[in-house]
Amino acid sequence: MNIGWIGTGVMGVSMCRHILKAGHKLRIYNRTVTKTQPLVEAGAEFVQPRELAKHSDAVFLMLGYPKDVEQVVLGDQGILNHMKKGTVLVDHTTSSPELAERIFKQANERGVESIDAPVSGGDIGAREGRLVVMCGGQQKALDRISDILKVYSANVQLMGGAGLGQHTKMVNQIVLAGNMIGTVEGLLYGHKCGLNLEQLINTIKSGAANSTAWSVLGLRMVKGDFEPGFYVEHFIKDLSIAINEANRLNLSLPGLALVKQLYHALVAQGGARYGTQALLLALETLNNHKIR
Repeated sequence: MNIGWIGTGVMGVSMCRHILKAGHKLRIYNRTVTKTQPLVEAGAEFVQPRELAKHSDAVFLMLGYPKDVEQVVLGDQGILNHMKKGTVLVDHTTSSPELAERIFKQANERGVESIDAPVSGGDIGAREGRLVVMCGGQQKALDRISDILKVYSANVQLMGGAGLGQHTKMVNQIVLAGNMIGTVEGLLYGHKCGLNLEQLINTIKSGAANSTAWSVLGLRMVKGDFEPGFYVEHFIKDLSIAINEANRLNLSLPGLALVKQLYHALVAQGGARYGTQALLLALETLNNHKIR
């Protein structure tokens, strides 16, 4: 299958490597050309989005923001205008459910299948090929590209119609936000009490309180490793979408709003491009207490 891929950042580059290893023809595009070089050296072809759309059986997106998706897909030079009938558009970006529905409608009018398919698992899940893919769209479209998804995913689920993949990802991010603040506060408390933090993490991860935030990101916090598996600024984007959707549904989610404000405090400290585990820095400042 001829695959087109737009967006080769932290997640996209690993996902593309799996596609190449599976033997598929891969055309790629990224605004920062240097980020595509490792994939070009591995056999991918760098092309402009219009050419990528014209020559692909399926086009995959892994972008930063809903505005990027809208511009790339629906803008004046959008790829939807150049995709062939019968092809499939897959958006792995965590984006707006409303935009996913709009893309589905316009794609359908042009004879193109569309699936919103945000992922969970972070940089490690992408590298190890065990992402979770939450899909919204039609089963027939998913069936056509399921073999591609499986090369970098451990679990692919169709959650319902267009937009429901994005809604599922919002639930994922709401839960993750709670896990992150719990991990940070637990480590601060443990350190203040004099506990060995690595022993603490290893003990608790075998019990009911375990989470990826605790067992994986908690260790990064203890080591002072704030390199991004997922950028703080992108997580704030996700939390903003979730809050907007909650408001539309007339839901009050105060815990989510609090975590979002703490991440804004981290950005004010210069942490926009850190990994999400850097939430620790905001709480260390708030408490005037460091765990390292």
